[in-house]
Amino acid sequence: MDPGRILVTYATNAGTTAEVAQAVAEELGRTGASVEVLRVEEVRSLEPYAAVVVGGPMIIGWHRAAARFIRRNRRALGRVPVAYFFTAMSLTRTDHTSVDGTPVCIDPSLAKAPGRADRLSFRESYSTVVRYLRPVLRAAPEVRPVSAGFFGGRLDLFRLKWWQRLFVLIVIQERPGDRRNWPAIREWAASLRAGRLCQMETTCDPAHPEEGRADG
Repeated sequence: MDPGRILVTYATNAGTTAEVAQAVAEELGRTGASVEVLRVEEVRSLEPYAAVVVGGPMIIGWHRAAARFIRRNRRALGRVPVAYFFTAMSLTRTDHTSVDGTPVCIDPSLAKAPGRADRLSFRESYSTVVRYLRPVLRAAPEVRPVSAGFFGGRLDLFRLKWWQRLFVLIVIQERPGDRRNWPAIREWAASLRAGRLCQMETTCDPAHPEEGRADG
């Protein structure tokens, strides 16, 4: 294992998550760390890496390839610092700062206030950080991410499978477009501290702190 080598690996539907992974890698590499960017399907071994960042888009749950990657590699990932990132077109604002002990970092421009905080609609409850992150954590309990970042993605309906398009149009009800907030993505990546992802509460935008209930 190279103590200065970091892997940023990702799953993608239409290729746009690759651009997010590249931005994360660039920030991690600013302190001189060796950072490699690979699709999850390209990763052959985790032995060379001292830390790993895993990312993917949300549609009907986290991208299957990303979820499958952490399940298959849960023991190896449990031995090194790990961070997750999620891209989405919809996120309901709640007062969670962590989920089951994992600190969350939320792009403030992505999160939307619910119609009623005490009674979420089906669409609103589906699009919370708890609903997004908890199944991923439970799928690989050996892995304890130091942070989970949630950021806007880019939606191109024509590059999705037909059932994904139906889900987006009927359930998520979001319009196509690019909602990636590059400053928020880079700030989160920088906060992970290149060369040594550490146990810390990461912050997206200091002007928009997420404060309130943990876990839940």
